[in-house]
Amino acid sequence: MIDKKEPQHPENDPAQATILNDDVFGELTESGPNYRNVVGFVGTVILMMKTQIGLGVLAIPSALNALGMVPGLLCLLAFAMITTWSGYVVGTFKLQHREVYSLDDAGAIMLGLPGRVILAASFCLYYVFNSGSAILGLSVGLNAVSSHATCTAVFVAVAAIVGFACSSIRTLGKITWLAWIGLPCILTAVLIVTIAVGVEDRPAGAPAATTGPWASNWKAFGNPSFSDGIAAVSNLLFAFSGTPGFFSIVSEMRDPQQYTAAMVTCQAAVTVVYATIGCVIYYYCGSYVASPALGSAGGIIKIISYAFALPGLMVTMTIVTHIPSKFIFVHALRGSRHLTTSTPTHWICWLSCTFGITLVAWIIASTIPIFDALVSLIGALLGPLICIIPMAAMWLHDNWGRGTEGHSRTIRWMLGVMWTLVLIILGTFLIVAGTYGSVDMIMTSYREDGGSAAFSCADNSNSS
Repeated sequence: MIDKKEPQHPENDPAQATILNDDVFGELTESGPNYRNVVGFVGTVILMMKTQIGLGVLAIPSALNALGMVPGLLCLLAFAMITTWSGYVVGTFKLQHREVYSLDDAGAIMLGLPGRVILAASFCLYYVFNSGSAILGLSVGLNAVSSHATCTAVFVAVAAIVGFACSSIRTLGKITWLAWIGLPCILTAVLIVTIAVGVEDRPAGAPAATTGPWASNWKAFGNPSFSDGIAAVSNLLFAFSGTPGFFSIVSEMRDPQQYTAAMVTCQAAVTVVYATIGCVIYYYCGSYVASPALGSAGGIIKIISYAFALPGLMVTMTIVTHIPSKFIFVHALRGSRHLTTSTPTHWICWLSCTFGITLVAWIIASTIPIFDALVSLIGALLGPLICIIPMAAMWLHDNWGRGTEGHSRTIRWMLGVMWTLVLIILGTFLIVAGTYGSVDMIMTSYREDGGSAAFSCADNSNSS
């Protein structure tokens, strides 16, 4: 995958000395960013965890409230298993097709131009909407910490500006250092809320004390409408939908052979965090759990938790804005010297990509300012298209020949084929049903009194 070369004419232009030759980025020289020199095993785990743990964890308790503790936890574990398998397929496909940088490259290998167009659009839309939800989440945090010191639309704009500045860092290797800060911060924030709801008298949204101590009304099995139930399932899928970003991460790893171990480590840790935090907060808050979950404890705990969460939310916004920007940037300059050399064309193209993604994300955050509904819509409409269905097709592409053309059809091969077909059917169902449920949630919110309005100044940190 990498061929080290000696500079052809170092005495004439030492700045252009070729450091290495990569299947994706081409010749990496000393005059430009080295995309393949920083991200090691630990950095990969941290980046993957920060790609997964972000906004999704804040919606898990409310999803459990809709579904009930038992079915909600089972759905959570099911998506953990499915996306871990999907993450494994990303690694094996990358090692067999070294030129793949992102999901659309895989689509081109499988289906040609139609596959590239469909998956490129899905990938970009997912991360643009994700960036929008990150901007919205950061505006919620700013409102909470400042006690709604100014119009929410101003906080949304501030969040977008910060996102543009941080996402314009050119390599994931340097963003790894931000992830080292952001991941502990978001985990600390949710841990504070988790502990607080367990020791406080009652959650913030519960009625005032009347007679006797507070008793949580959590349910083992919920009874949601179809729309509410499928929207909650989509929220859980969104929590694990960072899988397509693993393509970009493995492309910038020093040793891609370590990818699978890093991915499994990430998924195991993420699943434990999600299950623990989701179950504990829902157990103590019941139907009065807030969304985002950091507002569940209320009062000073809400301010403290969001204060810790702000760096984590900022890093989430940075990563989910950087990845689609890099995607467009690499495809625009691929095969050109401007991709890896700091020319004016390089900088103009790069900053245009980050600014364009940020601008669209800002519009989304301003026009769909309902956290649960936006997260659910992303998980339903785009989650299956980027982290379930393509990975099933990738497995079939690389393994179908083993059971045909004279090869023996082993039980393992047949089970693999059945598994991928089930995932394709499940993904298709989630797209149709989940999108219906999410759109219905958004429409209901706009109809009801107190529903959030586009470009609103209202405080968005008091949702429940």
